[in-house]
This record gives sequence, structure tokens and C-alpha cells, in this order.
Amino acid sequence: MPKLPALTSKKLLKMLAVAGFEVDHITGSHYILHRIKDDARVTVPFHRKDIPKGTLHTIMKSAGLL
Repeated sequence: MPKLPALTSKKLLKMLAVAGFEVDHITGSHYILHRIKDDARVTVPFHRKDIPKGTLHTIMKSAGLL
């Protein structure tokens, strides 16, 4: 499996929007996204630094992108 790129929260939110996710609500500094067609839900931390690789892997796996 190829290495995951370093992504900021903003770039990841754009990727998830293309995959059909919409912002359900925001709690503090976390965006909770929801995809209606399969009832998938992911949480993206919105901080000013890159998302750690393990967190990115978990988010992408829960979103069905891996």
C-alpha cells in the first residue's frame, strides 16, 4: 500500500465532500460529516497542522476510501 500524503484538515474536508460527505455539525474544533446513502459518519479534527498519519488512515478507512 502506498504511503498516505500529509493532509491538512481543509484538504481532507474537500476530499470527503467529493466522496459524498456533507457537514452534519461542528463540535468545538471537530467537523462531523455524514453520507446519507450508506449512513457513514466520520469526524475530522480541524486544527492548523497536518493530520497525523494514524488518524488520517482511520478517517479514510471509516469513510470507505481505503
